[in-house]
Amino acid sequence: MGSESLMAVGRVPRFVSGLSRRRSGAAVDRDPRHLPHLVIVAKIVIELKRVIATLAVALVGAATLTSPSAAAGTAPYEPTHAGPRAVSSLAAPASATVTEGQVKEVVPGGVMTYPSVTSCLTVTVRVRGGGLVGAHASLFQVPGELRSDEILGALKQLVGGRPVAAIEVRGAVGAWHPSYFVKALESYGEGEQVPIPEDPDFNGIAQAVSRGLELPRGLVTVEDVPDGDQIIR
Repeated sequence: MGSESLMAVGRVPRFVSGLSRRRSGAAVDRDPRHLPHLVIVAKIVIELKRVIATLAVALVGAATLTSPSAAAGTAPYEPTHAGPRAVSSLAAPASATVTEGQVKEVVPGGVMTYPSVTSCLTVTVRVRGGGLVGAHASLFQVPGELRSDEILGALKQLVGGRPVAAIEVRGAVGAWHPSYFVKALESYGEGEQVPIPEDPDFNGIAQAVSRGLELPRGLVTVEDVPDGDQIIR
């Protein structure tokens, strides 16, 4: 590990020290002694995983700035594939598993599963009249799948012109900077500063999703949820 990576690791204690101030809601203000021990342990595990995800972003930034091949990242970005990894509405199933970098749809009354959501965000569009169209956005591109700056475009394409009732964003909010939906981590070149989230930016993420889908901000809700599988009905 290079000196820049070690410096990134050195920033973790400051981030960890601020975690208690970053969680919002009444539950955070309660005296921890009044909470069951298992709930306290669960909160600690969730926060540690969020720290790890953020540290990974910092390490990618350091590697980008020091890699001999980093200059290649300054070239204009060209998508790695012609179309989105999506299931057409004409062939939408009753259930679907949406893994990292994928966009899929289920019919009205269907069930959508996002497996192993740890450092990711999921974006689920509820179409009026039923049906779900969902995207699994990952911090780092899975080979052969969509990057974080491609995912909203693919989701918008699959939704098409259908009326939308709601847009639900769930996952590791604290690990995401809103700009990741516009410029993926892999696209930063030599000398470019990689943005690293310092606080969970619920409104910033909601605005980024709204702009990317070209749908009203009022339709978008953002929720920071514990890691694991997400099952949306």
